Amino acid sequence: MSVRSTLDGLAGRRDVQLLGLAIAAELLLLAVYVAATPAELTRPRYALYPFVWINVGLWAVLRTVPPRATPGRRLVAGLVAGLYLLVLCWLAGLVGFVAGAPTDLLGISIGYGSPGWERIRLVTSAVYVVVVPYRVIGYLVLAYLVYVTVLDTAAAAVSGALGFVSCLSCSFPILASLAAGVFGGGAAITGALYAYSVDISTAVFVVAVALLYYRPGFGRAAGQRIE
Repeated sequence: MSVRSTLDGLAGRRDVQLLGLAIAAELLLLAVYVAATPAELTRPRYALYPFVWINVGLWAVLRTVPPRATPGRRLVAGLVAGLYLLVLCWLAGLVGFVAGAPTDLLGISIGYGSPGWERIRLVTSAVYVVVVPYRVIGYLVLAYLVYVTVLDTAAAAVSGALGFVSCLSCSFPILASLAAGVFGGGAAITGALYAYSVDISTAVFVVAVALLYYRPGFGRAAGQRIE
């Protein structure tokens, strides 16, 4: 067995251990929440979905290392990822503009819920920002994977001339995760679809992370560690 294979195996076990610790901590936190509050988990899957977003994102980030690139490429990738994050948060209703908000709505307010569902809302006379922990973490993960994807696309000869958007495995997660933002942001959709919007957005998020991580067509998964 080569040194490289041994190091990859050790890194994989470390990632599994960290993920196991995260799951144990999350279940303990949920148990404490249920025991310490009068809340009842009438739909347990909704209490678990934030952990799905966080754990899938954690695993993808741990297994993904950006390739070497020039400062110019890193700057471009950072700008693309930042714009992607901003648009995604806007579609999800986490950021936006305010016009004529009543005075009593201005300022910071906190809405409590099961772990991951807390809401911190900041409203000014011009803009508003809403922080839902698990969604913010999930969108940051997608933005990071997009950053790595842009770097890989710039470095891949097979797609260098066609660009980022022409690669299906790159562009589909963009569209899919934008859909996750729309579903998660309470868009005007049918009642039946809206009733399962959290389920749909969670499934779309997992698919988007998987496609951005594995990305067929580049000769390697985005998550392959690069020395």
